[in-house]
Amino acid sequence: MHLRARPLSTLSVALTAISFTVLGPAAASQGAAAPTQQAPAHSCATAKAGFAACKAIVRTDIVAGTSHAATAAPSGYGPSSLQSAYKLPSATAGSGRTVAIVDAYNDPTAEADLGVYRSHYGLRACTTANGCFKKIDQNGGTSYPATDGGWTQEISLDLDMVSAICPNCHILLVEAKSASFANLGAAVNRAAATKGVVAISNSYGGSDASDSTYGSYYNHPGIAVTASSGDNGYGASYPASSHYVTAVGGTTLSTASNSRGWTETAWSRAGSGCSAYNSALSGAAASGTGCTRRAEADVSAVADPSTGVAVYDSTTYQGLSGWLVFGGTSVSSPVIASVYALAGNSASIDNNYPYRHASSLNDVTSGSNGLCLLAPSQWCHARAGWDGPTGLGTPNGTGAF
Repeated sequence: MHLRARPLSTLSVALTAISFTVLGPAAASQGAAAPTQQAPAHSCATAKAGFAACKAIVRTDIVAGTSHAATAAPSGYGPSSLQSAYKLPSATAGSGRTVAIVDAYNDPTAEADLGVYRSHYGLRACTTANGCFKKIDQNGGTSYPATDGGWTQEISLDLDMVSAICPNCHILLVEAKSASFANLGAAVNRAAATKGVVAISNSYGGSDASDSTYGSYYNHPGIAVTASSGDNGYGASYPASSHYVTAVGGTTLSTASNSRGWTETAWSRAGSGCSAYNSALSGAAASGTGCTRRAEADVSAVADPSTGVAVYDSTTYQGLSGWLVFGGTSVSSPVIASVYALAGNSASIDNNYPYRHASSLNDVTSGSNGLCLLAPSQWCHARAGWDGPTGLGTPNGTGAF
């Protein structure tokens, strides 16, 4: 087994600090980043053993974008920017398919906030009444758990990202009664048992763990199950380290004057790692991961708060509400789950599919999430082909999903 080494923490923190920038006036519409310091905040506290934490990171410096007014122009990327960056057929695909979002605790205004987001961007209404939106507890009922402000932010982020990527999809929100893996896992199983669900996003993670303990929650052939790789650089995170999911890393996404119109680098805090417990994906064998067991990430999407996404959340938490800008691999996981839904192939594919279709991805070849000492550089540094922070790359249409 390869020696597993973590990045040099002091330098990694320094690199992380200088990578966070403020979105200037042009960023509200174009997503460009200005070289100014920002102060992001994690929505959820660090997870203890047997529990997970959500991976949402909220910008706290954009006062103009933090308005209670539903009509306020949001900063950060909206649906048209994300669809353009990843060349997605969002206007025509996804009908009849459901993306499930699994989170802990209750968001009492989830449906109303979703309505504000979709109305602002001209997306069709997605409500309980018209059958597009459904919210249930982990047992399939309406005995919702207690409200938690951090997870409420996560829920709003997840719902808005499904709307941005697959506006024709139905959305199922399953709320676990706590952030324990037992309860979150029960919610995943509930989502998988719901008719029409083709993809399940899990924007949370805890310490690396064994599939022999929790794997039954995430093993759902015929459904694409995605999980955030984490926001703390090198170090395996579960359920992203599970053999049964697509582990989703993170990038910094910026506009560019190239043929694509966009450019991406590895986000400086994107999670990567080698599981100490779980078996490698067969498709990864030829990718040179350097891990003897499960390597993460597999694919990636935007996650850097400095090039973050617009989200509407009316529940005040840490003094913030209204239109906010979010990053973290909590963004990239529902983005990728929704791309799977657009592709419509999940009933007949497994999570090795991107490895067999890597040519249909945008290969991210620069950037780093830290320094890997005494370890293969691809665990922390982007390169041609597979690397830890960005996996095989980001969507370029739906061909890899």
